[in-house]
Amino acid sequence: MGDASPHPLRRRAVMAGLAALSAAPALAQPAPVPVRLSHGYGIHFLPMMVIRDHKLLEQQAQKMGLPPLDVSWRVLDGGSAINDAMISGALDIAGTGAPGFITLWAKARRGSSAVLGVSALGNGAQWLDSNRPAVKSLRDFGPGDKIAVPQIKSSYAAVVLQMAVAKEFGIDNYNRLDPITVGLPHPEAVAALSSGKTEITAHMASPPFSHQETGFPNVHRVLSTADVLGPITIDVVYATKRFADANPRVVEAFLAAMAEAVRIITIDRSAAVESYGHMSAIKAKPEEIAALLADPETSFTVEPKGIMQYVDFLSHTGQIKDPPVSWTEMFVPQMQGRSGS
Repeated sequence: MGDASPHPLRRRAVMAGLAALSAAPALAQPAPVPVRLSHGYGIHFLPMMVIRDHKLLEQQAQKMGLPPLDVSWRVLDGGSAINDAMISGALDIAGTGAPGFITLWAKARRGSSAVLGVSALGNGAQWLDSNRPAVKSLRDFGPGDKIAVPQIKSSYAAVVLQMAVAKEFGIDNYNRLDPITVGLPHPEAVAALSSGKTEITAHMASPPFSHQETGFPNVHRVLSTADVLGPITIDVVYATKRFADANPRVVEAFLAAMAEAVRIITIDRSAAVESYGHMSAIKAKPEEIAALLADPETSFTVEPKGIMQYVDFLSHTGQIKDPPVSWTEMFVPQMQGRSGS
């Protein structure tokens, strides 16, 4: 009988074919999709901190059968710094103050740097705190005072201070206190205000900084934006329109991650507090963070609340042109049809 084994040349060809077949799936694996995100320091960024800590975006993407995501995070504070990073292409998705997002949306809406809102983040209030006993209201500030905000004019704190001033002195005088505002990150402003040894005599602060400051014997609250604006969305998540259009399923995964983060914050406060401790880089006792989450002024939703108040103010003061008719006009298609304001 003849030799049943394949000819050596044929055997080598078969082996090469098998090797190519075994290598094909590996070669067909899609490259990870880069997603670069940013959040700030304050408690209203907590949903993004929970997403980051629990890797919820990666989990939701996997559930949806998406290619692996290459997720990276930065911590940025102040509207201009965040917007600059977004416009320069260094970020895809970021959390920022609602007015800063609206201003950028209006400015870039028809250009290559266009952005879209993705979801709300935190709803609540900022406090204007002072270490000068004579300051009881906005009318008590003078040229010798300095009010700290993360960034002058563009940060959330700066804009809501203008909104409060407009309520007190009239819309035409909305920028009356702008000359005495000073750009300073929240953590540094807390240290400066509480020490009483710097030029800073007041700070427009978000939680937990607002609450930390009033714990010092020399600092008191002058006003809460809740008294001026009511319950309102402070921070939103937004993305470049280019990224949102190219990655609609990633946007869906992010919205699912946001919903899960809000659920965790609602039903598992200890896990939320732990995530804040891991991701905020702010020294705060767990019981202090738990108290903030129990504060009725603070809440978390995917849909924005009262965001058109900012639009009206920014439009009336000439800070934006061609304002949106509805909040949905500024957000991704995946948010259309949801309740919000």
